[in-house]
Amino acid sequence: MLTYVLVDDSERIRKLVKEIINKIMFQKDIDYVIREFDGLNDELKTIIADKTPKIYILDIEFRTAISGLDIGKYIRSYDWDSELIYLTGHDKMFEKVFRSVYKVFDFIEKFDSMDKRLGADIRKIISKNWDKRKLTFANNRVNFQIYLDEINYIYRDTVERKLAIKTSGGNTFLIAKNFNDILTFLDERFRQVHRSCIVNTDKVHLYNWAQGYFILDNMERVDMLSKKFRFENE
Repeated sequence: MLTYVLVDDSERIRKLVKEIINKIMFQKDIDYVIREFDGLNDELKTIIADKTPKIYILDIEFRTAISGLDIGKYIRSYDWDSELIYLTGHDKMFEKVFRSVYKVFDFIEKFDSMDKRLGADIRKIISKNWDKRKLTFANNRVNFQIYLDEINYIYRDTVERKLAIKTSGGNTFLIAKNFNDILTFLDERFRQVHRSCIVNTDKVHLYNWAQGYFILDNMERVDMLSKKFRFENE
């Protein structure tokens, strides 16, 4: 799920931005939601504290003491992965924005082809295969973060008596969790296909339920496939 967060105290601008987003996303096979705010409040703080990646589209100047730059700094205190796009009616704010807030994707003047520039930015962002969700865990007092799209499959290591996470980079990470625990941290692309295996279905090239194995898109064969866990369309 891709979340857009619009923060602007002009309802007219928010409506225009929503129209731009909806026009683009109508052509994409991506689930999304748009959240609107006219300034920083407790609900927005809760959304910011949830570190799932988002696209923030922010005004700079508000009718309150808290500016869009303040909100951008607040976002970056929790989240360095989401994209920030600033909208403003004053081109002289350009340098101040980039000096004040870390990693701003773009700065767009509201009254200078905003629809074209914002549309181009959104297309560029989502073309990056928008997927920054992470699995975070501790191992021997060291914290690890693995992007979900880097996980090929997860299996039970019977020697170590832990779960082993096999990644597309060829690494294997051992964690002390059970399948029920880890499934709560994964999304809909992950399916249990064996009593000892969970697979990222986006990475599977072929399922052979009759012979009990699947082949990944890197052509690795994994002999952990059970008809008991067979799902529809496979």
